[in-house]
Amino acid sequence: MKYKSPKLTVDGIVVKGKEILLIKRKNDPYSGMWALPGGFVNYGEKVEDAVVREVKEETGIETTLVDLLGVYSDPERDPRGHTVSIVFILKPLSEDVKGGSDASEAKFFPLDSLPPLAFDHEKIIKDYKRKVGL
Repeated sequence: MKYKSPKLTVDGIVVKGKEILLIKRKNDPYSGMWALPGGFVNYGEKVEDAVVREVKEETGIETTLVDLLGVYSDPERDPRGHTVSIVFILKPLSEDVKGGSDASEAKFFPLDSLPPLAFDHEKIIKDYKRKVGL
C-alpha cells in the first residue's frame, strides 16, 4: 500500500496601508483568477524561506516576515489534491510590483474591494482582517 500525504504550500499576505497584494493566476487551476501569492515548498526548504521566495517570484518584490497567520488544511481547498498551506503576513521592502513566474499580473487591491478569489483565499483574507481588527 502506497502512503499518501498532502503537499505543503505557503501563501503570503502582503499589505501596504489598506491594500493587499494579489496575483492573477497564469495556470490552472483557476487560471485568470486572482489569488494570494504563494506556492509549493521545495524539498529541504524552510517554509519561511519558501514564502519569501514565492512572493518574489510571482510579484517581483522583496518582503520580510512579520507574523504567522495560520494553517489551512481543508482537503478540498485545491482541486489538484490535498494541500496544506501555511500563511504568513509579510512586510513589503520594495514597491516595483510585476507579475512573474506563475502570475500574469500582480497588483495591490483595497482590502474592502477585492475581486473574486481562487482557492480558499477569501476565507484567509477574512481571517487576516479579523486578526488585525479591520
